[in-house]
Amino acid sequence: MKNVKIIFFLLASFLITLPAIAAEEENEEGKISLKEILFGHVQDSYQWHVTDFNEHPVIINLPMIFYSQNSGFHVMCSSEFEHEPNADLLREGPDGFYIKGAEDEKGEIVEMVNGTLEPVCIDISITKQVAVLFIDAILLLICILIPARWCKKHKIDDPAPKGFTGMMHMFVMSVYNDLIKSTLGEKADKYAPYLLTCFFFIFFANLMGVMPFPPGGGNITGNIAVTAALALMTFLITNCTGNSHYWKEIFWPEVPTWLKCPVPLMPVIELFGVFIKPIVLMVRLFANMLAGHAIAISLSCMIFIMFALGGWMGNLLGGIITPVSVAMSIFMMFLELLVCYIQAMVFTLLSAIYINMSHATHE
Repeated sequence: MKNVKIIFFLLASFLITLPAIAAEEENEEGKISLKEILFGHVQDSYQWHVTDFNEHPVIINLPMIFYSQNSGFHVMCSSEFEHEPNADLLREGPDGFYIKGAEDEKGEIVEMVNGTLEPVCIDISITKQVAVLFIDAILLLICILIPARWCKKHKIDDPAPKGFTGMMHMFVMSVYNDLIKSTLGEKADKYAPYLLTCFFFIFFANLMGVMPFPPGGGNITGNIAVTAALALMTFLITNCTGNSHYWKEIFWPEVPTWLKCPVPLMPVIELFGVFIKPIVLMVRLFANMLAGHAIAISLSCMIFIMFALGGWMGNLLGGIITPVSVAMSIFMMFLELLVCYIQAMVFTLLSAIYINMSHATHE
């Protein structure tokens, strides 16, 4: 599966790069920009671009909260900034503030001070991905609290629930028994709340990223800051709860003495492994979800790339590639639904393995 995704990604990247000049010329005439389609979906932004209706953008404007060293805190709406950037790629706003970059990019908030642009000190704006993050958290709470409320009102020997509550019970027990219990054994109950939260949060976030319209559309697991925060939590839990045998195997492993002293070769390698594990968690989730979205969008963009070439050759290639591109895009979307589950499962399983390794016993 990984090799297929890499091949599709390279093919789509090549086809996008080949007619780049033609695509830019089409964009100058007011037509579609392939670059904005590809990167506008995976990048963060201060506004939520839904679609275009009668050549007018349908946008959900989001609150912007930032602190400037020169003028203090500011709270405003993204609608107060120009939608289209000027020649310097600056979107003008009130009180001398600007947003760098195009309308589908998060860019950077800057302030005009004495004729020079200075970035703001603190930016805690509710961007598109932050909004999707809150929506994912709310959905996670709803999906977990409803079954939890049923469990609170019923005894353990009551008949199993049906409908949504029964489905969530089955889902939770499947993850608990197949991933957490089988890996951690008797320590499963202690770490199950964190691991279950990781699984369902990542799974919901992946599904919301595949959804192309609100409340989805924000690929937060394709944002390395989000995956880094999740990996950091696993890193802290693993190393803060590790026992003495775990740390002994790192700083004084059971190897010949000359590999530990005077040249601490093995302790250095083991210590590097402590930090490599969360990096693997972070990059694996980020790269897989970002690549999947990029491939699916690139396959759709191939239609516009062919027609952008112009002439009878462009029309011929566009007509040939259209059914192929549509079929492959549908296939990739179904594949992405499977990847959403697999990546949540892999992150949870690896986290459980790392935690279990930190509770090693002396043999």
